[in-house]
Amino acid sequence: MGKKGKKEKKGRGAEKTAAKMEKKVSKRSRKEEEDLEALIAHFQALDARKTRIVETPCSPPSPRLNASLSAHPEKEELILFGGEYFNGQKTFVYNELYVYNIRKDAWTKVEIPNPPPRRCAHQAVVVPQGGGQLWIFGGEFASPDGEHFYHYRDLWVLHLATRTWEQVRSPGGPSGRSGHRMVAWKRQLILFGGFHESTRDYIYYNDLYAFNLDAFTWSRLSPSGTGPTPRSGCQMTVTAQGSIVIYGGYSKQRVRKDVDRGTQHSDMFLLKAEEGREGRWAWTRVNPSGAKPTPRSGFSVAVAPNHQTLLFGGVCDDEEDESLEGHFLSDLHFYDPVRNRWFAGQLKGPKVEKRRRRRGRRGEPGDSSKQELKGTRAQEPLQVARELVAEDGTVATVQQGLAARGPAGQPESDDSDDGPSEAAVPAVEPSARSSAMLAVKHGRLYLYGGMFEAGDRQVTLSDLYCLDLHKMEEWTVLVEMDPESQEWLEETDSEEDSDEVKGAEGGGESEEDEDSGEEAREQRPSAAPGEPFADSLPRTEQ
Repeated sequence: MGKKGKKEKKGRGAEKTAAKMEKKVSKRSRKEEEDLEALIAHFQALDARKTRIVETPCSPPSPRLNASLSAHPEKEELILFGGEYFNGQKTFVYNELYVYNIRKDAWTKVEIPNPPPRRCAHQAVVVPQGGGQLWIFGGEFASPDGEHFYHYRDLWVLHLATRTWEQVRSPGGPSGRSGHRMVAWKRQLILFGGFHESTRDYIYYNDLYAFNLDAFTWSRLSPSGTGPTPRSGCQMTVTAQGSIVIYGGYSKQRVRKDVDRGTQHSDMFLLKAEEGREGRWAWTRVNPSGAKPTPRSGFSVAVAPNHQTLLFGGVCDDEEDESLEGHFLSDLHFYDPVRNRWFAGQLKGPKVEKRRRRRGRRGEPGDSSKQELKGTRAQEPLQVARELVAEDGTVATVQQGLAARGPAGQPESDDSDDGPSEAAVPAVEPSARSSAMLAVKHGRLYLYGGMFEAGDRQVTLSDLYCLDLHKMEEWTVLVEMDPESQEWLEETDSEEDSDEVKGAEGGGESEEDEDSGEEAREQRPSAAPGEPFADSLPRTEQ
């Protein structure tokens, strides 16, 4: 009896110690956020100097990841907001707003008074009412030394018709977080998951909130059934039947002191509103069939015209003890909720009109090759390797997949006398990457930016691609970028050098804006978890 009482007392003591530690960590976290709030207030004071709307035609935005790219509900436009960029010494966090005119293939930088503070890894949702509204919740900001992080819990709306920002203040909403997911469902915004991180601790969420777009009120949802475990960076989309699909994501947990182990989730859940019971929801675990994506994090998601969900890229991590090796991906997958099935996104290749062969010709060069190619399978995607050399001498090979045009070695045209084959140069597809931005407009998928790692170097992208989802033939390059042209500064370089960095200013910001750079963490759970690594793999075979 005495021994049992002793054990119970010891257990209560351990609980008290854990509670004290949690309180200490919470205090440290709050102190960090107070320091960052002062910095954020400084940048907001700079933004307050803007008193009128200024629209300036510009070149494409600078490289970035973890931004948001949204399709305008009425116009032929894409809207890019926020994001971050790491140059080897600092991370620059943005609150810039860019508009891409699809018909004109032209970018415009739009400066609007009183915008949201600078952030990345937020969520943006477009709804059609009032000429179009862009709703933004949460995200994060980092300190200049990259040691402290501020997670927002604010809600903003950009009125697209009037080009005005409005902060919507409503109690009872989610806590500060980034890496969460948010969708529009009927006249509500539904928000799930995310994470919050401070210097010494972190927490992942699996809570669920709804924001009423008529009453401007938050409510926390408590669905029946077993739902997803806490995670960030998952897929969250609405089906044509009105259900919400949650797939994958990332979380980590501490396995021992200063050692964390990440989990790349690959499970799927369906969230449905219960009929006849307003505000009541239910979770169901689903097991889709088909060509499932390999487990990964940092993938990008959009909804295709047929209400299928498409998933692009990401990074697959292999962890062993304290080491980590990862492979960046550029494959495309579709999930059909009606059939509960995954499909690999296979491109058909461009259609080339075949010209009629002239009669009476014999011994044409194409004849023998045609006989040899009979019965052979279609040509596998070509691989083009490019070497990136870091300043420490590390050589990393980045491979890009090139779409095959037909059976191996076969020219597209039968008329070999009319000059070289038109299909001699295969089309280049987007390179492997994570944390890219996707948007769909009129059946066309647009892909912008993202990042991959080569050795200790992080390459942030600013290219823009387009894919016709109805034809599924080939990617079109709208904005090209050579990764080798990006400047990279080692941590040993002087502060003076880092202040002179070009290209990280986000489209010509002032010197005061340039001070917004913060040294990046080695890892962001909302993107690709883990330490930098040397290899980057080509597009997955489909």
